[in-house]
This record gives sequence, structure tokens and C-alpha cells, in this order.
Amino acid sequence: MEALLVRKLGDPTLPPNASENSSLDLSTSHPIPNLESPTSVRVRIKAASLNFANYLQVLGKYQEKPPLPFIPGSDYSGVVEVVGPNVTKFKIGDLVCSFVTLGSFAQFIVADESDLFQVPDGCDLVAAGALPVAYGTSHVALVHRAQLRPKQVLLVLGAAGGVGISAVQIGKVCGATVIAVARGNEKVQFLKSLGVDHAVDLSSANVIESVKGFLKSRKLKGVDVLYDPVWGKLTKDSLKLLNCGAQILVIGFASGEVPVIPANIALVKNWTIHGLYWGSYKIHQPNVLGDSLKELLAWLSKGLITVNISHTFSLTEAHLAFTALKDRRAIGKVMITFDGGKIVKSKL
Repeated sequence: MEALLVRKLGDPTLPPNASENSSLDLSTSHPIPNLESPTSVRVRIKAASLNFANYLQVLGKYQEKPPLPFIPGSDYSGVVEVVGPNVTKFKIGDLVCSFVTLGSFAQFIVADESDLFQVPDGCDLVAAGALPVAYGTSHVALVHRAQLRPKQVLLVLGAAGGVGISAVQIGKVCGATVIAVARGNEKVQFLKSLGVDHAVDLSSANVIESVKGFLKSRKLKGVDVLYDPVWGKLTKDSLKLLNCGAQILVIGFASGEVPVIPANIALVKNWTIHGLYWGSYKIHQPNVLGDSLKELLAWLSKGLITVNISHTFSLTEAHLAFTALKDRRAIGKVMITFDGGKIVKSKL
């Protein structure tokens, strides 16, 4: 099978196999994984999502550092190809999605049936492959941790990225007043099409002045929940907009800067700071992840949320996918698709 291997840590934007400097190696004869237990299922992958964590992992800058070589990739969707003798939840031909720590940038993957989720009728399979990590992160953060309520004010930084757009949509489903922050008119116009209550274009506006003006026009005191996958100076400015008793969701550090939140201000303002490492829930609270993804798939099937696929690439173009992510050209999700995104039955 085709699989993308990380032979050494480094820049994933270099073409696979191009030179000795390439960190990626595209294999066309990687062994197809065998079933590991009576309840195992082999899935032919249709689409795999590229997340910022995958980029950091190839660079060697992620908190988890797997031994080399490894196949990167986390959330995915596909078609059930083979089932173990004790599998009861799925049959050959079922459409499923899931997530793993490693391994989805390949044509096939094996998972236990307990880790797979049925994709509801009417859901686009590529969209389902983009759902678990980005939308799962925002759902656990906003619904489970912050317990976002109707009429609360939600401020989303990096709102045009994969997790940002998911936070915007989930915020609207929860009934919050959503303020979205992004850079560039194209991104801002897209966010407005999602129904945000206010959008800030960082290329032409000051976040403090823009948000304060909006809050004043709505007779609102301040921001109740800050969703932040960016950090850096933008975060420092945004802290000035928070209400007393506000909640801060620490999602990631796309800016590359890990700042220190002034503990004295957090004390005086009664702020709650939530660190959110979504992947650790798989180990510590797997039921939270399972319930979250089931609700998200139900929302997707009902049209309450949509997944914007910004770019799709084949496995041979994986370096271009990483480049689109690195350069922040994407509005929404960057995907790796197999067989041109079509559902193809294996001849094996």
C-alpha cells in the first residue's frame, strides 16, 4: 500500500524522497496492516485530515515524540474492508471515521471496533474525516470544559483555521454571541458567512478597539470565554477584553510564543484557565471523546455544523498540504484524499 513515512525529523514542506534533506518518504510497497484482534477492523482510508499537531510532530516539536520511522496522521474516514470474527458493530462496506495518534497517512489502517464511529447517512465522508480532531477539540473545550451557555460572549482567535472555524460554529450552536478574529478580508468574509456576530480583520483593525466598539453597540460588558489557539501579542491584547469570571481556553500556540498569564490579574478577575490537550482524553476520559464525536456527527448530519474543506491533496502531494498549513493559506481544513476522494472497494 501507499504510505507516508517520516524517516527523520525535519521540514515536511520538502517533497518526499527529493533529497537526503527530505523528512518524508513516500512508500508504494508498505505492508498492509493485519487485524490485531478478533474485534479489529481494517479500513480503507478515503480522507485523512492534516492538523497543526501533525506538522509539529514531523518537525519534532510536538509534546509526543514517536520513534522513527513513523506514519503521521490522526483523524480519518473510510470504508470497512475486513472485520474480525467477533466484530458486531460494523460490516464490510460501512462508512466510518475515527482518530489515532499516528498512522492515517496511508491507504489502510486497522482499529478496534470500539474506536470507530459510524458516519450517518447523508454525511460527506471527506467532511467526516475532518471532524474528530478540530471539531472534537472545540466541542470538548466549549461544551465540556467551559460549558458555554446561550448569550455568553465567545471570542475566537485564529478563527479562520481548522479549529477556529469549528469553535465559531459550535459557539453559534450553543447560542453564544460569537466574535471572530482573523487576518485578511477573504477570511473575514468567510467568517461572516458563518453568521458570526462580529469579525475583526487584524490586517486593518485593532482588536481591542474593534471588539470594545462592538460590545458597546450591543450593551455587553465584555468577553465571557476566550478560545485561543494562537497566543502571543494577540492574546495579551485580548485579555484586556475579558469579563470578571471569564474562562480562558488554552488550545495551542500557532504564533510560536508561549506567554505567561499574569497570575495576579487572574486572581483579581476570578479567571478560570483551562489547558486543553484533546488527545489525552483518549487515555484519561475516553467516554468524553466518544460522546463528543457522536454529538458532532449528529450535528453534521442535521446541518447544524458544516466542514469547510479548504485544500485537498493526494499522498504524493503531502508536502504541498504541509505548505498550505504552514503558510496559513487555508480557510478551514487541509485534507489528504485517496483514490481522488471516491469510495473505492479494495480488490485485495
